[in-house]
Amino acid sequence: MFDIIKNMAISEFSAAINQVATERGIPLESVLESVKSALATAYKKDRKENNDEDVDLEEIIVDLDSDNGEVRILKDGRDVTPAGFGRIAAQTAKQVILQKIRETEKEVITSEFKSKIGTIISGNVFKLERGVVALDLGKTRTHGIMPPSEQIPTENYRIGQRLKVLVKDIREGPKGTEIIVSRADPDFVRKLFEQEVPEIASEVVKIEAIAREPGSRTKMAVSSKDDKIDPVGSCVGQKGVRVQSIISELFGEKIDIVPYSDNIERFVAASLSPAKVTAVELDEEEKKAVVSVPEDQQSLAIGKEGQNARLANKLTDWKIDIKGVKGVFGGENMFSSDEELDEEKVVGVWDEAIKKVAEEIEEENKSEKVDKKEESAEESDEDSENSEE
Repeated sequence: MFDIIKNMAISEFSAAINQVATERGIPLESVLESVKSALATAYKKDRKENNDEDVDLEEIIVDLDSDNGEVRILKDGRDVTPAGFGRIAAQTAKQVILQKIRETEKEVITSEFKSKIGTIISGNVFKLERGVVALDLGKTRTHGIMPPSEQIPTENYRIGQRLKVLVKDIREGPKGTEIIVSRADPDFVRKLFEQEVPEIASEVVKIEAIAREPGSRTKMAVSSKDDKIDPVGSCVGQKGVRVQSIISELFGEKIDIVPYSDNIERFVAASLSPAKVTAVELDEEEKKAVVSVPEDQQSLAIGKEGQNARLANKLTDWKIDIKGVKGVFGGENMFSSDEELDEEKVVGVWDEAIKKVAEEIEEENKSEKVDKKEESAEESDEDSENSEE
């Protein structure tokens, strides 16, 4: 490599260095410094192997002419470039150059993406392997890695698909520096709203809290610094255009936007939307809220498999009991009339309890529908008999 550089024409040398810099996305000065460092290391190795001489790299100066590619090794002001520096030196220099370029490339990537952590970027899916999605982020041939834990369970990814992702972290992997990206993180939804809603970007409207079950549903509480600006309306947009854009990006994930309030009773009531809450009683010591809802709103307040109550709990950070539901939530003492339940199972935010109650309510609704159909059929038969008479 030394001979190649030494005999290279000006245009060829400049073209080669510029090509390396452009392909790797590395500053030209860094490439030249890597070449100098590589040649100094090659010279030290050559002196050790051929002359058994230990050379201190700090004593060596590599004079590299960036215009014509000529190289001289200087020590104590003298030109000590060996005759026929040779193939061994060239091979060593090549290896060190590649190593230095990789190190510089890593620094460039780390420096660039450190400032992008917590922001949204776009990339194309180029590989699916063992559940891990790899995205081409474009610049400097950087790859984003989306592990299964950061993927939305309901989404199916395909090669060539263009996706928006949240830059979550930078870490060292077996194949070098990895940019960890996510679509499942609640902050992904937060950042999508920042992009779509100018009032949030300008900090007039603020996202106070967010709770999410990726691919299924998100609850978000918003407030406004300006009394004249409706925070919920700003996020929804005219005819729902803003929120629909985000729902489309999330492939149909439901989004509930509720007004935030410093008044805990109001906030807890709003968090159970779309259910209508009639009363909220707070237990400050246990940080628990006992909520009353109309009978026809009970299943809505709990949600399918308890999802609505579970998200409300995450959003408010309060334990939420829902009064008036038969079984776990029935009666003033919050216990079943048939048996006494463990205190932990009473609270409405526990998944198993909520799921059980939700299933019971669904079964009751089904039974009622069947009964009504049977009654209707009987009435129809009676009418038919009367008409025949």
